[in-house]
Amino acid sequence: MTEVRLRAVSSVLLVGLIVLAILWEGWLSPLRPGGSMLILKVVPLMAAFFGVIKGRRYTYQWLSMLILLYVTEGVVRAFDPGLGGALALIEAVLAIALFLCTLVYCRITAPSRHKAKDAAR
Repeated sequence: MTEVRLRAVSSVLLVGLIVLAILWEGWLSPLRPGGSMLILKVVPLMAAFFGVIKGRRYTYQWLSMLILLYVTEGVVRAFDPGLGGALALIEAVLAIALFLCTLVYCRITAPSRHKAKDAAR
């Protein structure tokens, strides 16, 4: 997979996680009726948005560590009854996919890879 495709897939997954979290904690299945403060969990994801779109390797690196919190939340809350459990499972799947994309992106954009390519020529 090329850098451009990985950036596009990562962007879509990130936007999907942001939208899911806002809908989930705001209207679909909040912890408290009327919405919960857990909606603020989208703030770190939104901070990564422009870095992911622009392909900044550093953003992908810290996002790969941050996203593990969302994987954990999704797995733990997947055992909630009803719609909350289903939304948590979707969150876990999106977060795992984003984690894998960030790892692959960081690997193919590593400075050592570019040096090795230049040396081989």
